[in-house]
Amino acid sequence: MTDDLAYMTGHAALKAFRSGDLNPIALMDATLARLSATEPQINAWTETWPENARRAAEAAAQRYAKGDARPLEGLPLAVKEEMRLAGTHRASGSLVFRDRVDDGTDVYIQRLIDAGAIPIGKTTVPEFTILAATHSRINGISRNPWNLERSPGGSSGGSGAALAAGATVLATGTDIGGSIRIPAACCGVTGFKPSYGRNPEIPPFNLDYYSHTGPMARSVADLALMQNVTSGQWEEDIASLRERIILSTDAPADLRGWRIGWSADFGVYEVEADVRSNMMRALEVFAGLGASVEEVDFRLPREAPRVMQDYLEHLAGAGVATALPNHRAEMTDYAIAFAEASLRSTPLMFYNANQMAAELYERFGPMMAKLDVLVCPTIGISAPPAEYSYVNDRLVFDGSERRMLQQEWCSTLLFNMFSRCPVLSVPSGHDRLGVPTGIQIVGRAYHDESPIAAGLAFEAAQPWLDRPENRPLQRL
Repeated sequence: MTDDLAYMTGHAALKAFRSGDLNPIALMDATLARLSATEPQINAWTETWPENARRAAEAAAQRYAKGDARPLEGLPLAVKEEMRLAGTHRASGSLVFRDRVDDGTDVYIQRLIDAGAIPIGKTTVPEFTILAATHSRINGISRNPWNLERSPGGSSGGSGAALAAGATVLATGTDIGGSIRIPAACCGVTGFKPSYGRNPEIPPFNLDYYSHTGPMARSVADLALMQNVTSGQWEEDIASLRERIILSTDAPADLRGWRIGWSADFGVYEVEADVRSNMMRALEVFAGLGASVEEVDFRLPREAPRVMQDYLEHLAGAGVATALPNHRAEMTDYAIAFAEASLRSTPLMFYNANQMAAELYERFGPMMAKLDVLVCPTIGISAPPAEYSYVNDRLVFDGSERRMLQQEWCSTLLFNMFSRCPVLSVPSGHDRLGVPTGIQIVGRAYHDESPIAAGLAFEAAQPWLDRPENRPLQRL
């Protein structure tokens, strides 16, 4: 097994499968070998099914031989643990649900399986998926393959870590405050939050407009491949969009005529010097592709990050709080803190959060109408410490240790509030310690194709993970 095979993108693997240059069994063997070699050091998985996965790879090889391969035939898939897959555990990172086994499969996962992707295991999440880091009492601490003292981010942290480690080709995530994009940035991979409703979700989470399900991978093309089989209306999700957009996997020759706006911090977010400088170099790449690049004048009110967090605490926190009366002793300190915050929340706070969303978009929408995409940091740091939480919120920022609430450095949440805007996270470089940083490429409402096209052009001009020296420094 070589690193090159384990780090092959799905797009490249499918071409090789079709030409006969590669067999799905060989890719699966390389992926499972890499998974075995990097566990338990990274601790990205809650359960794996290597024997089932290899049998499925053998069946995929037969489909290619017969000429009836499906769009994702034979590609290994990591499933975020909070998502339902029949016959597997779904503890949601909590001792409270340690014994829960699902008898059904989420529509998002089923569509990937129906397209030929092969589930190989479930990936770790923080308790109740409420944190921008991934650790829990039931699964322990998940670690960043680039630096084991850092977190892979959250809440789709296990998916991000598995991708960065070469232990899967595709992965799934959910995103209510940045939970796809944060791990993508922390781990140096890609993640896409589609427009609200583009991918169907299970009720009642489909009715929360902050909530999204989406793909994670090591290339933008792979995200497009996944989106092309998962989007579209589902009869059980009233919010799912009837319109299906087929995303190209081919990079534009250039970005001539594109208008790209950017902001480093929207006037309120904390951004480390390395993150900022990496974003500026990324903007130079876009300019080199022919795009017009200019800073936008869009500043958020100082209280905006806190008000967005109020929304999450009021709605998502209410669900967590139902566990307090009977399960407090089993819960993490950060889940308890989140639940208790929800108990202090009021209807007026929730109303104010929605009122702010409406008022801010009255400025943001017309600004975006003049742009093709907007670029900003995914998060203001490279990756938090492995045990970062609401309670243990100390980190090193520009060389100095300090306390920082996650809403101070997670600019992802802004685009859950602007939920109809699709957002792609791609790697922008590394910090001075070699940990990845990321940028968000934001599209106009429901224009999912724009950030994907810009991301394809960007990754063609600035490849990542393409050579051994560009892969995680921590050799496991």
